[in-house]
Amino acid sequence: MPKVSMTVNGKAVSGEVEGRTLLVEFLRESLRLTGTHVGCDTSQCGACVVHVNGESVKSCTTFAAACEGAEVTTIEGMANADGSLGTIQQAFQDNHGLQCGFCTPGMVMSAADLLKQNPDPSEAEIREWLEGNLCRCTGYHNIVRSIKAAAAANA
Repeated sequence: MPKVSMTVNGKAVSGEVEGRTLLVEFLRESLRLTGTHVGCDTSQCGACVVHVNGESVKSCTTFAAACEGAEVTTIEGMANADGSLGTIQQAFQDNHGLQCGFCTPGMVMSAADLLKQNPDPSEAEIREWLEGNLCRCTGYHNIVRSIKAAAAANA
């Protein structure tokens, strides 16, 4: 089996993968980073969003081998160095941007990419950005509010 090496949340990692191994499988099964969720297996729900080389990708449709040498950040990598919640995570907690929490890792990762590209997005821009992330619980109002709060905290 071929070997893949990458940096995940700042740590060099490697492992053997079949050519068809998805990034989400490598993260969850080989590295035991289970914060990245599998919701649909069809790139519809966004629960599996991670950053690869600084950009959001849906890890359920990305092959692990395609990430050879890449920098990957998962929801576990969004926490502060001391283990406390990062700014976006804290904003989601403070503004009730989650209920069951299943979609939350993908929402946080997508929000981080949005705020990197647009530090002060409008509500409409946030809603448009999140079109690839589905939540069955919240109705998105508090998710949008959480992202606005994170943007204000970063200002």
